[in-house]
Amino acid sequence: MKILIDADACPKVIKEILFRAADRRQIPTTLVANKLLHCPPSPYIRAMQVPHGFDVADNKIVEMTEAGDLIITADIPLAAEVIAKGGHVLNPRGELYTKDSIRERLTMRDFMDVLRSSGVETGGPAALNQKDRQIFANQLDRMLARRAR
Repeated sequence: MKILIDADACPKVIKEILFRAADRRQIPTTLVANKLLHCPPSPYIRAMQVPHGFDVADNKIVEMTEAGDLIITADIPLAAEVIAKGGHVLNPRGELYTKDSIRERLTMRDFMDVLRSSGVETGGPAALNQKDRQIFANQLDRMLARRAR
């Protein structure tokens, strides 16, 4: 198992949690982004910069994903592609996407997209708070503990 992070929009605090987990559990972890990223010196953590362009980072993540890998992203279409390949997806708020839940999330995303394109103000997600960080860390620990068995 490896961890791939959709790093362009991943909050710094979530990356820090992932860095500690990668080192502690010795899991290869890659940040994928279309900008240069800083990552701590570690034999388990690396950053991969991809060219700018629509979905270039997402496409690279899908290409690199193998069954059983853990992908960190809030991108619903990316999550759906990863799940179709047998990967696991955890968003930065600690929500685990599954085959069942991703369909509902895709439908809701498309609905919100229609509302936005028709001029309805939908707002964005609330800022990440301490509770969200804790939920993410706990869910990550549970997933990695299952892997260790």
